[in-house]
Amino acid sequence: MMSEFAGPEGFPPPATASEARVVSSDLAFQVVEPSEVVLQIVASASAGRVRAERFEVRVDGEPAPAPIELAGPHGARVQVFHAPAGSMTVSYRSELDRVALPTGPNPGPARATPDRGPWRQDADLLRLVYLRSSRYCPSDHLVGFAVAEFGTASSVRNRVEAITDWIRARVGYVAGSSSVHDSAEDTLLTGMGTCRDFAHLGVALCRAVGIPARFAAVYAPGLSPMDFHAVFEAQDLDGRWYAYDATDLAPRQSMVRIVTGRDAADAAFASVNSGIATFGCVAVTATTGGDLPVDNPSLQVELA
Repeated sequence: MMSEFAGPEGFPPPATASEARVVSSDLAFQVVEPSEVVLQIVASASAGRVRAERFEVRVDGEPAPAPIELAGPHGARVQVFHAPAGSMTVSYRSELDRVALPTGPNPGPARATPDRGPWRQDADLLRLVYLRSSRYCPSDHLVGFAVAEFGTASSVRNRVEAITDWIRARVGYVAGSSSVHDSAEDTLLTGMGTCRDFAHLGVALCRAVGIPARFAAVYAPGLSPMDFHAVFEAQDLDGRWYAYDATDLAPRQSMVRIVTGRDAADAAFASVNSGIATFGCVAVTATTGGDLPVDNPSLQVELA
């Protein structure tokens, strides 16, 4: 079934062609027996004004019934599909106008983000949720190390930047070096990982020194090789959530938020809740009109 989506309300006027971002993902599954498949590949409702968007599911080459779309936290758009047995393919493509959020040491007035406007959640509850230890971010195991290394006395920004710099210097980015079972603790011990592991370690170390932090799955124009990407966000005392990426593989300013949560358990791009379905392959693209922005690690950047 092919679905066309309209863009959310409340965004700035349409951007020029050079400001547009185009993202896509194509997935293949073999459904052995009827299954409930949950997909989180659609750009978040906060990510920008949608110009055009297509979501198509086929089973054995034939159009399938439309998935159910659920509204998740932070503007996430979760697709739930009851898949019959057969070869299933999922194709998604979206063209979005860029949301020009301010960057720098003094970002200025707030704009629509996943924690403001129609996607706002209670700030006190978010703080509690994102201070807790979670499956892939066992921050309670890392308190001693984190406090000794980064302290608790300096500003939030200084501590988060110190954590990001430490990961950048001490952890090697090695494709395929970890599995879905590895946590931030494993990454700290092995000294290697992928973007998922870098983000988990950033989240866990921030929480260990009392800073609310969360995991964000994104489309990342400029990423090579192209794939889904992961970064972490930390909450400063001004209540804003700033994005950090110790991999430095793509500029944060062009990233397109997909889903946000405690860790990758909340942000998996595909999961099977019932039945039997095996994942085959995935192809991802993400581009932006014009030149990619130059990212400076010292800038504070908010993801839309």
